[in-house]
Formats: sequence, C-alpha cells, structure tokens
Amino acid sequence: MSVVQKFPRAEEPAVQVLSADPAAGPEASLVSPGKLESTPVAADSVPASEPYPLDRALHAMLARFTGGISPLALSLAWLDWSSHLAAAPQRQMEISRNALRDVGRLAKAAAHAASPGQKPWSVIQPQERDRRFRGSQWEIAPFNLLAQAFLLGERWWRDAATGVRGVSHANEAIVEFSMRQLLDMLAPSNFAATNPKVLEKAFQSGGENFIFGWQNWCSDLMRLLSNSKLADDGQFVVGKTVAVSPGKVVYRNELMELIQYYPTTAQVRPEPILIVPAWIMKYYILDLSPQNSLVKYLTGQGFTVFAISWRNPDARDRDLAFDDYRRLGVMAALDMIGLIMPGRKTHALGYCLGGTLLSIAAAAMERDGDNRFGSVTLLAAQTDFTEAGELTLFINESQVAFLEDMMWQRGYLDTTQMAGAFQLLRSNELIWSRLSHDYLMGESAPPSDLMAWNADATRLPYRMHSEYLRKLFLDNDLAGGRYLVGGRSVSLSDIHVPMFVVGTLADHVAPWRSVYKIHYQVDADVTFLLTSGGHNAGVVAPPEEPGHSYQVLTKAADAPYVGADEWVKLAPRVEGSWWPEWAKWLAARSGAPCDPPQIGFGGAPGLPDAPGDYVHT
Repeated sequence: MSVVQKFPRAEEPAVQVLSADPAAGPEASLVSPGKLESTPVAADSVPASEPYPLDRALHAMLARFTGGISPLALSLAWLDWSSHLAAAPQRQMEISRNALRDVGRLAKAAAHAASPGQKPWSVIQPQERDRRFRGSQWEIAPFNLLAQAFLLGERWWRDAATGVRGVSHANEAIVEFSMRQLLDMLAPSNFAATNPKVLEKAFQSGGENFIFGWQNWCSDLMRLLSNSKLADDGQFVVGKTVAVSPGKVVYRNELMELIQYYPTTAQVRPEPILIVPAWIMKYYILDLSPQNSLVKYLTGQGFTVFAISWRNPDARDRDLAFDDYRRLGVMAALDMIGLIMPGRKTHALGYCLGGTLLSIAAAAMERDGDNRFGSVTLLAAQTDFTEAGELTLFINESQVAFLEDMMWQRGYLDTTQMAGAFQLLRSNELIWSRLSHDYLMGESAPPSDLMAWNADATRLPYRMHSEYLRKLFLDNDLAGGRYLVGGRSVSLSDIHVPMFVVGTLADHVAPWRSVYKIHYQVDADVTFLLTSGGHNAGVVAPPEEPGHSYQVLTKAADAPYVGADEWVKLAPRVEGSWWPEWAKWLAARSGAPCDPPQIGFGGAPGLPDAPGDYVHT
C-alpha cells in the first residue's frame, strides 16, 4: 500500500509516493519523478568536461597544503600593501618613529620594573576582550614586560598594516588579518616558558599538567584521525540527549526531511511555524538539550512546529544548486504543511544561511502571488553582503576560484575548511586559548551540547557553494535585484509580510549591522532585535539562563529609515532572553487557540520518529 500525494502549488509539480514498508531505506521511502539525478563521482576524479582540468587539479593539490586559502590572493594583497608603502616615505618615517617611541617607553618601564610602587601595564594594557594576559601572574616582572612588549608589537603592526594611502580596503584587511594570525601564534601566553600561569601550575603539580596536556593532545589527535565527533563520547548523542523533542518525520525527499513536533499543550495556535536552518551545520542547534531547546519552548507556548533537517551531501551531490535548497526544501515543506494544515498561513523562521534562503523564497513567492507566509523571522541572516564581516577576507575572485577548484575535484567543500575559516575569525578564543588551557595547563573544558553540535559539521555541494559565494558574497546579486528564481529576477522589496529580524551583538559570521540592512530592502513592518552574545550563543538564549539582554524596536513599512547607530540609541534595553519577546510577537499575529492538527498526511507511513535519519548522515 502507498499514499500518493499531489502538490498543486509546487513550481515543478511532482507526484510523491510514500512507501508503507518500514524496512525500506531513505531512498525507497520516497520516490520523486522530478528529483535531481546525481551520478556517483569519485572524490579525486577529474571530469573531462570541465575547462582546464590540469590547472584545476594543480590548484586542488595546492589547497591540501594551504587549508583552502589561495596563496595568490595573499600574495596580491601583500604586494599591494608593500608597493604602496615603498612609495610613501613619510608614512615609513611615521611607522619608524612609532617603533622607536614604543621601544623607548618599554626600555624605561624595564629600567623601573624593580622599583617600589611601579605599577604593571604602565606602557600598554590588554584590551577588555583580550583574555590572554588576565590574572595577577601577568603583573609580575619579567612576564609583565613580555606581555607589554608583545602588545606594543601587535599594535605597531596593526598601525603599519593600515592607513597606507592607495591600498584597497580589501587588501588592507587581508594584510592586517594575516599578520594578526601570525602574531596570535607568537603570543607569550602560548609557550610554557613565557606563561606564568603554566609555570605556576607545573610547580604546584610537579609537572603533572604536562602529562595531562599530552593526554589531551593524544585524545584530540585520535579523534581527528578517526574522524569522530565530540558527541561520540556518549554524553551528547543525537536523539538521546540532544535533539530529543518528540515528533515525527512527515515528509522526505532526496535533500531534506520535514519533522513535525508533537504538541505539548491542550490547544495550539492555528498557524504553524516552519524552521529553515542553515545546511552548513545540523538543524538541531535549535533543539539542543531540553533546557535550551527553542523547539521545546515554542511547543510549550502552544505553537505547532515544523523543522527541516537537511541531508549531509557527498560527492554524488556535486551538482546540487542553491535553488534546489529553495525548491526541494522551503517550497516542498510548505506544500506538505499545506496538506497537513490546509488553509493556514505559515510563520517561517530562517537561521543564518537558512534565513538568506528564506528571504529569497519569500520574495519569489510574493512576486508570484503566493501568500502562504503569515510572517518571516530571520535569525543572524544576511541579505546584503557588502559588509559581511571578516568572512569577506576569504571572498575575492582569486580565493573563490581557488575554492572552486578544490571543491570541483572532491565534489564538495569538506567540513575542515569551513570549520577552519570560522576558527580563524576568533583564533585567540578558539585555537590558541584552547592550546594553552588544554595542552599546557593540562585542563579540559567540560563538553557542552553546543560544542557537540559545533563538532557535528556538514559538507557543502560544489555547485551550491560556488553559486552562494559568487552570486551572494562576491556579486551581491540579491541586494542588487539581479538574483534569479525561475529565470526571473526577485527583489526583497516585494516582501510585505511582517518581519522579525534578530542580530547578535558579537557576531563574527553575520555582523548585526549587515543584518540590519533589511530595513531598507523590504516593504514591510520590521521588528529588529539586537541580542547579546554571538552567532550561536546569542540565538540559543533560553529564558532560564542568566546574562542575556536585548534591544528591540519596530519600524513600520512607511516610517522613515533610521540608521544602525541611531537605532542603538533609540531602542530600549531589556534584561533577559529574547525568546519571550518573539513568542509574544508571534502570538499577536496568530489566531485563537484551537485543537492540535493531525500528525503527518495519511499518518506518514514508513517514516521515522524525530530526529529522523538525515541528521545522522
């Protein structure tokens, strides 16, 4: 027996056949005549149809030694900076004078280091967010002088790398960033002999910290070689300790599973919520442990929640396009929700890249007269990439071409490249602080559900990621009205449904000022909320967890534009989690509570319970 489902609103109508055989695998449980045909491709094969295959193979080989960073892009940036500096004698004199001034001030501090009453940090102090030199141990000579010498050198190089007239802003940023990475590596806090905290710990423990540090290093090495995850230690297991909100997979195609969560209240709001996560990582960032699960919070507030769980692609999926995620993800999910809850509008939420995709889908739907969205919520999602933060350092023509050649050979972007790029953005916190803490101090930070999720990375298909980098990051087609859906341009100004947009204050991936640009892109009422925290920790902010705060302000569609800096001064500050604020906003745009809907269409035979199968791929 099978259930045949027809989706009349889909842009490419297809008949979906759900198998009732529970023993059937993922590929057998749903057959779609319109599905993408993917031919298996060996990870290191060289398709003859691609232009200049030998050149691309050479670049792919080089990428294995450079971590996916183009050496030509770096060389061009340094050549731009050095050649302009060479032609600027007055700037050279200023840089030299600054160096002599710093050396003199440090020498004076060293001469008086042993004097009574001499205060530490008399020459330069660490910035407030710099945790490398915190603690009374760093206030004692000679360690205090070492730290100050390093901070002076760091400041001098930052001054030398910037402000050279004629250097392009992009190349200047690359030079400053790459020099910062080198200096971060050479910080005295990274070496046992120059870190007073490590020496103190070694003296107190009789060197036991180095033994524990060696064990930590070996453990991390074995995990890396075995390609295992942090969650493999049994403490954070998907479906057992994380991603445990009860629900059922009600739809599956070759790209995603749609999960419908069971209601936890006697009555629910009539309009469902659809969560569109990014496919850079697994969906359950919004369904971590029960105490910090947004899904659990929403069902507890009386909402019917659906969530997309993307399949982890491999080399066979090299030709998946960016628009396939819209068509087989957002649109297919809306079609199924329409069968389960007919005649209801959907409140859609998109997180990070999923929010960018959702904004494209919403604009295309409005263009085509499809009014199934009741509201759109974007979490740390960019729609204009001109000021997309330090990630743009990795996005120029040379770097994109290099990444494309690397992905072309494999068929996907490996998880290590994506994770490495994010770690470099916060190398002090994510790389070198951990080196000192785990390997020199011999201490291990207790694992958390967020850390386990972060280690559960995914791959990105070659074609999709290439289109994402070029059309959105490099060419900024979406903001420029040049992005095509179905062969026709879409404009965010076509979006008229109410929007709730969240930016996070310390976001290195989607800077909040970049997210804020949605205000002058759409023709809709926009409630913008700026919350404390970063890209992940700012979003995962349960009400019971202390330390959260936010600012929020609503701009009507016909109200004058307010700049980001002015908005910060006007928006009231509220202590606590932003989740209740959003739930209140949703409730005001939802109908009166009613009986819960059915689970799935026709019972969704043959499909698993939440969290499904794709989350394990």
